Amino acid sequence: MVYTRPTSLLFVSRCPLHFLLLTVMTMLITSSVSAQFLPLYGKSKVPNHTGAPSIESEATTNGVLRISAVSEPSYRFFSAGEEGGSKPCIIVCPGGGYSILALAKEGTGIAEFFNKLGVHVMVLKYRIPSASHQVDKKFAPLQDAQQAIYLARKNARKWGIDPAKVGIIGFSAGGHVASSLAVHYDDVKIKNRGKLTLRPDFQVLVYPVISFGEFAHKGSRKNLLAPDTTAELIRYFSNELQVNAASPKAFIVHAKDDVSVPVENAILYHDQLKASGVSAELFLYEKGGHGFGMQNKMSDIAWTDLLATWMKKTGIIL
Repeated sequence: MVYTRPTSLLFVSRCPLHFLLLTVMTMLITSSVSAQFLPLYGKSKVPNHTGAPSIESEATTNGVLRISAVSEPSYRFFSAGEEGGSKPCIIVCPGGGYSILALAKEGTGIAEFFNKLGVHVMVLKYRIPSASHQVDKKFAPLQDAQQAIYLARKNARKWGIDPAKVGIIGFSAGGHVASSLAVHYDDVKIKNRGKLTLRPDFQVLVYPVISFGEFAHKGSRKNLLAPDTTAELIRYFSNELQVNAASPKAFIVHAKDDVSVPVENAILYHDQLKASGVSAELFLYEKGGHGFGMQNKMSDIAWTDLLATWMKKTGIIL
């Protein structure tokens, strides 16, 4: 973690008190977000890692905490409590175009909502693709998603998780990570001692990057693949083309006026799931743009309420 060093005591002494307090509070809040994260691979060596030193940093822009250059993946577990027996668990993948992670807005800030539903939460700080830090950068996020679900099932008894109700949620490029796991769980790229299933039992995708074809978010595609942007890899990571009858059930949210990630990403994926006989529900906002997080201020309809209803209807929660 990179901390900002004060420029000088003279500068601080001339700052208005409210600005100084705001600065200190911001530093404390942003620092605490990452403080309780644990190494995703434990004491083992991170796979597909060059050994280059970490240059991870964080900054707050327009009120959004952005974590850059993540090369040492980690996770934070938010328990929904021990009472009532084993509970569902959801792995959270923040977005950021495969260039940063919006760790609070689309990560740790999600935990309270799910915990109130009786769902454990595992926030994933997956690796940002980097040719300097990964031998093969394009598979690093998928590896980390596979490792996250492996940990959830491996520790199911210890953490109070129902191993048959482990899902994943992703926002924007985090939606690409989530949907990549949902279609490529059998393409195992980690050490899977015990041969645990890496298939998520359900997937929740919020304004997701899905396709690397005609409707691709070009920044995400470039950051993950370039310069190795072959037709074969574009097809592999166009997750709407990888759906089959065994794909997990899905709840998908998008806005029709999203100019960053075209709504066709959600529509194509939903339609392919349905065509394959997979249960899928798609909710489209007329307005909302991209990156609205847990609350779309352009609508009176809360997609989180719809999600809770879907989770009850599909038996994920009671």
